[in-house]
Amino acid sequence: MPQTYPAGHPLHAASLKTKQRELRAGFAEPLTLRVHRALSWLLRAENENDDQDVRFILLWIGFNAAYAGNLDEARERDHLRNFFETMVKLDGQSRIYNMVWQRFSQEIRVLLDNKYVFAPFWSYHNGADEHADWAEKLDRAYHNSRHALEAQDTPRILSIVFDRLYVLRNQLVHGGATWNSSVNRDQVRDGAAILSCLLPVFIDLMMDNPDEEWAMPHYPVVE
Repeated sequence: MPQTYPAGHPLHAASLKTKQRELRAGFAEPLTLRVHRALSWLLRAENENDDQDVRFILLWIGFNAAYAGNLDEARERDHLRNFFETMVKLDGQSRIYNMVWQRFSQEIRVLLDNKYVFAPFWSYHNGADEHADWAEKLDRAYHNSRHALEAQDTPRILSIVFDRLYVLRNQLVHGGATWNSSVNRDQVRDGAAILSCLLPVFIDLMMDNPDEEWAMPHYPVVE
């Protein structure tokens, strides 16, 4: 029986770790690996109070540990969308819904209008002339996202938000940003905040639903 939480109740890695120890005997190997790995990165991220760049990266790795499949980049968006649809379906307490539409509604709107986390913007500045109209594409993407916002389509909005956060992830991980740079503080701060609230809920929902078909991670433990 899934544990219920009061409205606004924060989930912390330590309490999730205690829950994992109590339930893990009933987990199949794919879920065992995903939860164990995601929790390890979440625990480390929660101890990172001063460095937002590091915190964001740690949380993104934890998110990858929770959801990632066979690393087929061509199907990455479909895989993410399916993961978010599963999470929302399993979320009987509407915790994800409340985070998207109440807790982080303003941050999400700002993120969706930010050209610095919009992939075509960077493609154009790296020589891809087919993206010379990146501003129009950003405007269209923002208006399309407004339809999802108006329909309160949570999986779709999550897919769009994490598509933007993936651009930020690439900037940081691939050396495309200065550490502690003043030019990307807003998106790093907001991205870390969004991940730090959603990732614990994702992990909790996965533990509450061990009978779902959680795929084996691409890097299982091999003797």
